[in-house]
Parts: sequence; structure tokens; C-alpha cells
Amino acid sequence: MYSKPAVLGCVIKGNISLTTGEHIHHVPGQKYFSSTVITPSKGERWFCSEAEALAAGWRRSKV
Repeated sequence: MYSKPAVLGCVIKGNISLTTGEHIHHVPGQKYFSSTVITPSKGERWFCSEAEALAAGWRRSKV
């Protein structure tokens, strides 16, 4: 099941790469932000800040 942010304003997408298993976060405006789908049942999640994503071990998308 795909999800929407549970908390208004928490729009950073924490995605897990299908090919490498890396935990990558995407911020609004990045190339793949709009096409990234968050599936909580696969361990993906939303973050309220980039600092929160980094602290949880998710690296920023390179593009």
C-alpha cells in the first residue's frame, strides 16, 4: 500500500533502492522526488526534516 505523509509538512521521502538496498531520501525539487513512491510495508517512510532523515541513516539522493 502506498502512503501519504502522516504529518502535514513531512514531505521528505525515504525510499529503499530496489537494486542496492540503500536507504535514500528525496527532497522536494529533486529529479526523482515526484516519481518516488513510498511503500511503508517495504520499510520506506516519510521524514519531517532532512536532519531527521540523515540521523536515521538515510543518505540524500545524488540527483
